[in-house]
Amino acid sequence: MNLSRPERYHLGLARAKKLRRLSDQHGWDDEDHSMAQYLCDDVSPYMVHYAMFITTIREQGDEQQRAYWTPKIEAGDVLGCYAQTELGHGSNVKGIECEARWDPEAHEFILHSPTLTASKWWNGTMGRTANHAIVVAQLLVPKTSNSSEYVNHGPHPFIAQIRDMKTHENLPGIAVGDIGPKYGYAPMDNGYMLFDHFRIPHSAMLSNYSRVDPNTCTYSKPANPAVVYGSLTYVRASIIMHARLIMARAVTIAVRYGCVRRQFQDRDSNDKQAPELSVLDYPTVQIRILPLLATAFALHYTGEAMQNLYKGTRAQIDKGDFSKLAVLHAQSSGLKSLCTELAANSIETCRRAMGGHGFGGGSGYIQLNNDYLSKPTVEGDNWMITQQTASYLIKRMAAAVAGKGKPLDGVDEVCREWLKSEHGKNIGPLNIFEDDWKIVQAFHRRSRYLTYQAYVEREVKKRSWNSLLLQLRKVSHAESQSILVTNFYKALHSPQSQMSPTLQGHLTTLFRLFAFYTMDAEARDFSKANAVSDADLDELPARIQQLMTDIRPHAVRLVDSWKVPDFLLDSALGRYDGKVYEDLFNRAHRLNPLNEITFNPHYKSDEIVMGKGSEALDKILAKL
Repeated sequence: MNLSRPERYHLGLARAKKLRRLSDQHGWDDEDHSMAQYLCDDVSPYMVHYAMFITTIREQGDEQQRAYWTPKIEAGDVLGCYAQTELGHGSNVKGIECEARWDPEAHEFILHSPTLTASKWWNGTMGRTANHAIVVAQLLVPKTSNSSEYVNHGPHPFIAQIRDMKTHENLPGIAVGDIGPKYGYAPMDNGYMLFDHFRIPHSAMLSNYSRVDPNTCTYSKPANPAVVYGSLTYVRASIIMHARLIMARAVTIAVRYGCVRRQFQDRDSNDKQAPELSVLDYPTVQIRILPLLATAFALHYTGEAMQNLYKGTRAQIDKGDFSKLAVLHAQSSGLKSLCTELAANSIETCRRAMGGHGFGGGSGYIQLNNDYLSKPTVEGDNWMITQQTASYLIKRMAAAVAGKGKPLDGVDEVCREWLKSEHGKNIGPLNIFEDDWKIVQAFHRRSRYLTYQAYVEREVKKRSWNSLLLQLRKVSHAESQSILVTNFYKALHSPQSQMSPTLQGHLTTLFRLFAFYTMDAEARDFSKANAVSDADLDELPARIQQLMTDIRPHAVRLVDSWKVPDFLLDSALGRYDGKVYEDLFNRAHRLNPLNEITFNPHYKSDEIVMGKGSEALDKILAKL
């Protein structure tokens, strides 16, 4: 925390190189390397190279392109970034301004940034590290080989060399660099890049799904346009698994410190010598932390399910079957929005629950918070991408209402079942305290109800899309919460789980806490959907408090089950051995470099460090 931003990049690049050498030395696979990078607990300047550059070439490149680029990537010669977001456009990919204009005479594409806002911006690994880039640009192709009229075929990915392979200097026609300090991610060189009629060969267009015939200027479009955004879908699916680790870390610190920290005696105790209570014994602290503990487990099981869905969908796409792509895109968008919101909020909630020490450098929350705060925005703004989920759900509800032919997919099928057996029928609310499956059904019923209401507003009443945005966000979150609850329940009751009865009992308590806490926050919707009775909704706060009481004795063991090592937590408050105060004092008294310097505090002197004159000030002079 005492290093400058340039020093953080130097350290980040050194770590990235060292990890790659260790990977070569020990024969690590991708999973080994990912775990090693995670344990470093700092963003790597190579991150986007591994997360998006390689994935895009693998998925968007044709067989010949993969054969050409993969050996160069594996040898470490090619380091890449993913240049999509621009200064003027982020979430609206269709609105990006960078152009890739086909020159039929030279058989080349011309990359050009026609405006300042067309500058690529925020792209990680690009500022100082990458020598190649996946550039997403508007594909402009002449109507015919001798026509001066161009047709815009929308955003497409191209691979371009952006720096000299020997000197690492920017290539002529490209302005590229680091955008400067940010809220977090200090070691990451998020960059800017402008093109001035920069020429790239025909083979630069990634052509697994779409291509331009170099002789006829004929454009072949992908069978399913959504495959162009495969890299983003992959990252969104991975983000959910990452979110549960972030939340697990935040809660681990909070639970451990909440047990060590003692404040005030029990007001109802007659023993004046009674010890002070652990702060985690107070329901006002429990309600902030223990539902987050339950949520971390909920995210784990859905993250696992989403990764399986992604792998299965990619395998089908490779065989020409795009049937599951829509549901993957919709679910990954909605869950990315909800899960990153939950994780980002959890860090700050836990920090505040830690009192004054939560604000200190020994809390373990500062870098965790600063770095994770990008996630609700990157890979699709959390408020924007819920539209993608809601749009998909409305389309499936519309198909179910029409009822023509076979269901398009599983969501269409459950919508038809809801219309047939529940919508408009004289059915009672579900008894959520009787059977855990009734809890799952209540979330399903609420999601179907909200989706149907949105369908009526949009398709029947013809309300404008913009006027429905707040309602659509609620539809997306309801479906995502339903998915979280469903996957948690299935994990507990799967024949393959092989859980001991004791473990299943503890996780079932966490399942109920997550479900009831979520339900209590959205009680009005469950009531309107006739999913839960008003009497049961009124009972929820008491049930939640009882569940927290049941969890409290086991809270430390439950966070310990994540096995987050102390060196990764980097938290005096969350130490495994509980030596909180010893660590806090050690950090302040022995490890703080500021205490090694003797300063001159007298205002009449320009000297800052005793015996050094004003030279120390000259190096860091800023505006007064």
